[in-house]
Amino acid sequence: MRVMVLVKATEDSEKGFVNTAETKEMMEAMGRFNDELVKAGILKDGNCDGLTPSSKGKRVAFDGSDRTVIDGPFPHPRELVAGFWLWEVKDMDEAVAWVKRCPNPMPGPSEIEIRPLYEMSDFE
Repeated sequence: MRVMVLVKATEDSEKGFVNTAETKEMMEAMGRFNDELVKAGILKDGNCDGLTPSSKGKRVAFDGSDRTVIDGPFPHPRELVAGFWLWEVKDMDEAVAWVKRCPNPMPGPSEIEIRPLYEMSDFE
């Protein structure tokens, strides 16, 4: 089973990370966690360094043949994604177990969302 594991943004992540001892320690802990995922054969792809704040991003809105470019920052940080992984796990329970082992990806409270990917067999 493939799952997308989404690190949800926070007000802190939307400010951008400042190079501090705490940030360095957090990134090193996340690096060790990523190494464990690789060794276990779980990690298939992802943005292991995290995404920059939405202020550096753009969205393209579609309406029929029209395209509108929207500059960041985007509202509602907790609805944004700050990082992601693509994992191959045997089931959702295994994905949850791995997420529970993950170091907190933010300086304060944070959330990680797990979403299964559709497989071709879902459409047969």
